[in-house]
Amino acid sequence: MFTDLRGRHFLKELDFTRAEWQGLLGLAAELKRARAEGTEVRRLEGKVLALIFEKPSTRTRSSFEVAAYHQGAKVSYFDETGAHMGHKESLADTARVLSRFYDGIEYRGSKQSTVEELARYASVPVWNGLTDDWHPTQSLCDVFTMRESSGLDDRDISFAFVGDCRFNQGNSLLIAGAMMGMDVRMVAPPSLQPSAELVAKAREVGATSGARVTVTDDVTAGVAGVDFVHTDIWVSMGEPKDVWAERVALLSDYQVTTELLERTGNPDVKFMHCLPSYHDLTTTVAQDIHALIGREAFEVTDEVFESEASIVFDQAENRMHTIKAILVATLG
Repeated sequence: MFTDLRGRHFLKELDFTRAEWQGLLGLAAELKRARAEGTEVRRLEGKVLALIFEKPSTRTRSSFEVAAYHQGAKVSYFDETGAHMGHKESLADTARVLSRFYDGIEYRGSKQSTVEELARYASVPVWNGLTDDWHPTQSLCDVFTMRESSGLDDRDISFAFVGDCRFNQGNSLLIAGAMMGMDVRMVAPPSLQPSAELVAKAREVGATSGARVTVTDDVTAGVAGVDFVHTDIWVSMGEPKDVWAERVALLSDYQVTTELLERTGNPDVKFMHCLPSYHDLTTTVAQDIHALIGREAFEVTDEVFESEASIVFDQAENRMHTIKAILVATLG
């Protein structure tokens, strides 16, 4: 199955139809299979990509770079000091300059308005690697991983996102799940639930796809019967450390534990996380938070993270396969 999105930007889920999203998922499956069988065809020979990372990332950078290399393309990496967007050069001028050198531009940073303005002025495809509002490369990967892990049709898949649902990961999973017709649960305290406007949009999308959209602060009801439990770190990149104590107090009952997974009533339930995760004290960030609050695990326990229910590393690998599909569909 091939989706011809040549010249299209990839900024947020709402820019695509269900059929286009299904096409990308099918293409990702074909590309992953071809890679495993040694039959991958390089469709991006001679292409050069600009990767702009105002926020660093292990998985997003690796996925774009390796996907490009597999397909015969080359990349230039710009960190927050390597591009002068909005400082020495306007976003509009940056987009027009880079379009003369590169065949596509990836942006990962804070404001959705930044990637939208890059796309407005660029004459090549622009891809959103993450903003505060949306994380579409991650949600495409997550839908792909849920399909692959369960073998279920989209409309038979149910998942709960548990924790802070207000930001990019929650927003993108909410819309992507609604678009695919899934049973979508956003499980969070009232103050950390997605905006009413976005929930209304998800339900509008779901009315066409057959999705069921639930927003609740009741953990037991929210996770009952689901096939997948998702979570993310409780304090997002760029938020100050002094919010940790308040966030932990709000979300302690939403930590993904073995007991929470048991509340699903599904012995085959799977755990997913976009990573990085603070499930132990082996990182300096987790150690710093531990010194402030005295906890050894945050959004998920180490027991769950390292359990057979956890498919987080399959999920991480699938970032590369689904991003490859995006590159091939928009450039190939």
